[in-house]
Amino acid sequence: MKTVKDYIRTIVDFPHEGIMFRDVTTLFADPRGFRMCIDQMLHPYAGQPIDKVVGLEARGFILGGAIAHQLGTGFVPVRKKGKLPGTTISQDYKLEYGEAIVEIHDDAIEAGERILVVDDLLATGGTAEAGIKLIERLGGDIIGCSFIVDLPELGGRKKLQSMNMDVQVLCEFDGL
Repeated sequence: MKTVKDYIRTIVDFPHEGIMFRDVTTLFADPRGFRMCIDQMLHPYAGQPIDKVVGLEARGFILGGAIAHQLGTGFVPVRKKGKLPGTTISQDYKLEYGEAIVEIHDDAIEAGERILVVDDLLATGGTAEAGIKLIERLGGDIIGCSFIVDLPELGGRKKLQSMNMDVQVLCEFDGL
């Protein structure tokens, strides 16, 4: 029987030489693989009240929408700066090659709402950390962070766990 990891292809030297890109679009394209992924991402949180699912740009939108649908709850995107209409709050974070900024609508989460954060891949944890900070500034209570892939050598999981986050991943890949 196939696992979620079996549906993910690796593209060598993308987007730069020496990078092993873990491509989840092949997982999303397969109906059995995609259903398995969503079910497994939800499993650790079965029975817990979740008010909203927050998806991190951009593949987190695909996962977050599907998970929110399964839970019968709302979905909130955390987007790159300048992509959301209306009033937003921003958080900057470091990338391997510079800095970036993500935003969330300032009315997207009410104080005390229980939030599940989702994305496809956990590398350095910078984007997830920025999203967590935005949610916390709005008063959200993060019950967990769920990812398909972890790249443990880059330390993102440890970073989020040091922030007292519950981190769930479906599979790991060695290397960058």
